[in-house]
Amino acid sequence: MDRGHHVLASTEFGQVAVSEEAIAQIVRYSAAESYGVVALVGQGFWSRLRSGKKGVEVEKREDGLAIELRVVVERGLKLAEVSTAVRARVVYELERMTGLPVAVLEVHIDKVRGR
Repeated sequence: MDRGHHVLASTEFGQVAVSEEAIAQIVRYSAAESYGVVALVGQGFWSRLRSGKKGVEVEKREDGLAIELRVVVERGLKLAEVSTAVRARVVYELERMTGLPVAVLEVHIDKVRGR
């Protein structure tokens, strides 16, 4: 199995695996639908060109996935509430869709702006 893939199931016919990019997509979609999130950092063309990152980093660890997420939050909201909602939504969706445990999910609020 290539590096960056996580095996979800193995049978006599082969393995079912998910790539880290697919995991990052699930994280991005879940975070974007979360309460208070206006955007994800690095989603624009120029941001990706400069840094090469898309606001989500996924790392495989022995105890589960380590995920770092960077978001832009709507002005006027309680940042702790937003980060808690984002964390709960992302962990729920990721574990529901893949069955992989999430060991660490760091939510970084990089910007605050109005809609």
